Amino acid sequence: MRLLILSATTGGGHMRAANALKTYALQQNPNSEVKIIDTIQFVSPLLNKTVTKGYLYLATKTPDIYGAMYRVSNKDTPVNTIVEEANDQFSIRLEPLIENFKPDAVVTTHSFAANMASSLKSSGKLKAPIFCIMTDFSVHINYLHPMIDEYIVSNDTMIAECLKYGIDRKNVHDIGIPVSEVFFKEFDKKQLLMSEKLNPDFPTILIMAGSFGVTDILKIYHNIVKIPLDFQIIVITGKNRKLYETFDKELYKSNLYNSKNSSLHNNRKLKPTKPTKLMYYTNEVEKYMYMSDLIITKPGGLTVSEAICSGLPMAIFDAIPGQEEDNANFLVSNNMAIRLAKGKRCTDTIEDLLTNPIKLYNMKMACQSFRKGNSAKLIYELIEDKLNYQK
Repeated sequence: MRLLILSATTGGGHMRAANALKTYALQQNPNSEVKIIDTIQFVSPLLNKTVTKGYLYLATKTPDIYGAMYRVSNKDTPVNTIVEEANDQFSIRLEPLIENFKPDAVVTTHSFAANMASSLKSSGKLKAPIFCIMTDFSVHINYLHPMIDEYIVSNDTMIAECLKYGIDRKNVHDIGIPVSEVFFKEFDKKQLLMSEKLNPDFPTILIMAGSFGVTDILKIYHNIVKIPLDFQIIVITGKNRKLYETFDKELYKSNLYNSKNSSLHNNRKLKPTKPTKLMYYTNEVEKYMYMSDLIITKPGGLTVSEAICSGLPMAIFDAIPGQEEDNANFLVSNNMAIRLAKGKRCTDTIEDLLTNPIKLYNMKMACQSFRKGNSAKLIYELIEDKLNYQK
């Protein structure tokens, strides 16, 4: 099989989904050729820079404006027509790739990529079937195009949404967002915690939100360390250097080990103290999710999908109006997450969870009931079935 996956780096989730599917496809058939393309970067580095930086600016500086733009773009408006026409023009730059690679199937994990693939098929430049994976928990009209053969969604509510837009029911598949199989691996939790010099008898809170800002995450940390209970915290800042250095500087002020090289700190500045493990970046997020009892995070589609697969309850903060807000609403309504308010209410919410193990357990069970551990497998089989049917 020659599989072309058109993705984008506007948010890490699209590429993570693409890589999860690629890994599974190559496991099933090592002779397959699977190519992942950062589509927007491929057609225009300048456009990619504009889209990526524009998203980050609007999402962090003016989230209400971003939310308004998201809602407008989810309707059939002249703005959408202009965007589609622009994507049609940029799609021409994919033609040499299609001609040289000659894919048997095309998978898209980003709305712009779906638009471009649909445009190429409409013009006759692409003959292969197109499989569109929506990497959030609600439908956006920008994913929907007349030449797409099959849609992969994360929940049955999205099926109903697709039908409202005129998509044929037989072409919508509730088989989930592909997640790396490492998130389904069983670990020895006690051994993991001990290997990280953490207390296996303490509840563990994982904080992940490195892509956005510093202030809000620090405020959450400052609030929750005041809770008069025994627990420990893991902070993963991702590649947010400013956030890491801010945390590191603050935690180092009263480091028990008196060594800046140690990743385990006990911050005496904040009362009462809480053991905190600070990490800049890791490619083993699954381990830290597995050893945690609760994750505090923004509701990006892939991060929450990975948390669900890990059976990890979520405390959601600062959901950006738009797809993150939709994701948060879905998670909360299905008892997989709670919303985290600001200030003292944040402290009260976390304390309530930590002192209510039944509630936390029920959230964990809700995650485990919802998770779709065989998503990559089912998507791969859907592609194979489609190709075999067309022979």
